[in-house]
Amino acid sequence: MLPLRSRSLDAHPRTVYNINQVLYAINSLRRVAVTTNDATIVAEGLRKRYGSSYALDGLDLTVGRGVVHGLLGPNGAGKTTAVRILATLLSFDGGSARVAGHDVVTEADDVRRRIGLTGQYAAVDETLSGRQNLVMFGRLYHLSARQAKRRADDLLEQFDLTAAADRSGRTYSGGMRRRLDLAASLILAPEVLFLDEPTTGLDPRSRNDMWDAIRSLVAGGTTVLLTTQYLEEADQLAGRISVIDTGRVVAEGTADELKARIGGDRIEVVVHDVAQLGAAAAVVARVGTAEPETDADTRRVSAPVADRMAALTEVVRELQAAGVAAEDVGLRRPTLDEAFLHLTGHQAAIPEETAA
Repeated sequence: MLPLRSRSLDAHPRTVYNINQVLYAINSLRRVAVTTNDATIVAEGLRKRYGSSYALDGLDLTVGRGVVHGLLGPNGAGKTTAVRILATLLSFDGGSARVAGHDVVTEADDVRRRIGLTGQYAAVDETLSGRQNLVMFGRLYHLSARQAKRRADDLLEQFDLTAAADRSGRTYSGGMRRRLDLAASLILAPEVLFLDEPTTGLDPRSRNDMWDAIRSLVAGGTTVLLTTQYLEEADQLAGRISVIDTGRVVAEGTADELKARIGGDRIEVVVHDVAQLGAAAAVVARVGTAEPETDADTRRVSAPVADRMAALTEVVRELQAAGVAAEDVGLRRPTLDEAFLHLTGHQAAIPEETAA
């Protein structure tokens, strides 16, 4: 993580609206106004072009205060491009954006004083100790030597790095490096923190440590915009998620709301003998609300259901009556991964767009 630097009334046929439509429109506008006024990040119609293609093609994004807002999308969707624009590191070709109440173009310096940024790869100087890294960043942010040392000590304690404070950065594990990098982005206690795939390459324990650190920051009032390749991470951390594809937002909501877009509960049956898959599908079809899906490789049949417990009871009874031997019968809810695939037509991406 490095300190941020400067870079370079057409006539239409008359329409009659009833009073309910008018009131609905007024209330909708009020809701938008309140949302925008309460937001920490507002992007409207952002466009960024590379050659003949657009990395961003009319991106609209509103992020509330003191929350984790997830930004998900397949490879090349524009996640990192959006973060770099909002962090004043990249110019754009159309639209507007405000962060912490300031325009990212005309008030870029004001934006930079209020944000922190952690990229996809930890920027730790391996020749320096953990403490020296943080003091260096503090000095680059124009803190006095005493202030930089005090802030470094506070952050080392906050991120459980005090014991390793005087060790060379090359001796740090991947998780420790990411925690040190996150600590560096908090030197000035930013109002807004951009985290661009912060747990890439970390083992599960280190990832959980990072999640705890992020939750702690949000509890203290920091707003976090998080891009991630791990859908579980967004499910765990983000209060609201924007799914982007081909440079624009295609869906937005809580994780549960996004999952609900592909239906509610599903019943699943795994048969012992693949020859009985058709009979099992016929049973499931009678209780499901849509045509069942079958997978011969896993000997599995599934379908969405309206009444989960009634469906489960009926399927078990009918399977027995039909003489179908089931290895497993259960209910499950859609995963965020399935919602993502349904919304974008892609699996979740592993790397992010590097051409940007």
